Amino acid sequence: MRIHCLKKQQIKLRWLFLLILMGSNYLPSAAQTVELSIRETLQRVEQQLPLLESYRQQAAATKENGAIVRNSLVPDLNIGYQANIATFNNITGMNYPGFLLPISGPPSLGNDWNFIPGSAAGALLKWNPITFGQRQAALEKASAQFKLANANYNEQLFHQQYLAIQHYLEAIYLQKTLRIARAVVDRLKLNLSYSLVLTQTGLKAGIDSAQFQAAILQAEIEELQTEKNYLEKLTELSRLTGLETTISSLVLTDTIPGISLQALEPVEHQQHPLFKALQSQKAITAAGLKEQKKAWLPQLDIWGNLYARGSGVDATGVVDKGAGWQFSRTNAGVGLQLSFSILQFSKINIRKKQFEFLLKSDEARLSQAQLDISKQTEQAMMHYQKNVAIAAKTPKQLRIANEVYEGLKISYEAGLIDYTRLYQAQYELIRAELSNANAQMQVWSSLLSIAIAKGNLSLFLDSLN
Repeated sequence: MRIHCLKKQQIKLRWLFLLILMGSNYLPSAAQTVELSIRETLQRVEQQLPLLESYRQQAAATKENGAIVRNSLVPDLNIGYQANIATFNNITGMNYPGFLLPISGPPSLGNDWNFIPGSAAGALLKWNPITFGQRQAALEKASAQFKLANANYNEQLFHQQYLAIQHYLEAIYLQKTLRIARAVVDRLKLNLSYSLVLTQTGLKAGIDSAQFQAAILQAEIEELQTEKNYLEKLTELSRLTGLETTISSLVLTDTIPGISLQALEPVEHQQHPLFKALQSQKAITAAGLKEQKKAWLPQLDIWGNLYARGSGVDATGVVDKGAGWQFSRTNAGVGLQLSFSILQFSKINIRKKQFEFLLKSDEARLSQAQLDISKQTEQAMMHYQKNVAIAAKTPKQLRIANEVYEGLKISYEAGLIDYTRLYQAQYELIRAELSNANAQMQVWSSLLSIAIAKGNLSLFLDSLN
């Protein structure tokens, strides 16, 4: 009779779970489902993350530095027109400062405050076709700045993409942990139903039912905590990928499959995004040093001037104010100007010394980065090998724990053991389930760590099914 009641309870519970499952499949969804794989995640990070767009625009802006330097080969030409009235005493009139080169005349014979009109128009050209290597040094520096901007973008892209993969893996692990937590609640509820039947038949005291109820509450709390952590990972993942959809509609399509140990290539630190960024910084410092070495060279300017004047008074003192608005005199000239900063050697030598120190600093940072990449890869490889060995043992541990639990569950249903032994067996089963899920996730995390250490995410992506 007791076994018959127990079977009826089991059948009712199974039908209840089946109805709940079927009902959940037909519930209307609040938002359209968005599926996301790891590869799609990386693509969305690259295309949608505003931070990376900022780095792209910075690189595009830095590229224009070279165009600015090359544009200095174009002559500087200023043209303009002036008109004014001024005192008679400067009989050729006056000019305002700017692009017009003033032409001075003799002073007047007396002090005459009569205001005389004057006008002028001119064109002033300045050209630096020869810079003794200074323009080339500036071009090399601009090119190095552009390479650094690209290297910074690639490093930031690499950083954001591996962060996205980490969150994806952690979300998958929490998703699996959440399923385990829900299974724990279901098992406890099923055990509670057994306990109630056994209590009714007098085979067990009511304390077992109370203990199962307390265990169910604790399991439900842990399930809610796991679900919260899982939703937090989805939220961060949606931020990195620029997804505006609600996290409840986000579906992760990749899982955590098993993996076998594979041979990995030696470390190539020269290809690491961080190492490339440091190399680019060193190139800028070297270009800055070269620029300083060229700074002491002379500057050669080619000047040209075309100048027309009108004055309301001529050289004999005759006033004709109407003539002040007309151009009566024209002058033109062209010439070379070679300038040399004689007393700037000390300042230039100090700056050269400063850049030499900075260059040595950059070289030391490169050496440290090479050492860090090598040791980080070595450590990641060690973790990967040990995690693969652990992941090979956890499925067997899980199988044994499940067999023990199923056996003790039958014994409890028959009233042969108490609550404590069944609960301990379920605890060991939960540990085995979590250990198995964690071992698989740790294998992929350590493989990701190798890819991060080597600066090549393809090592991880190529292992995906």
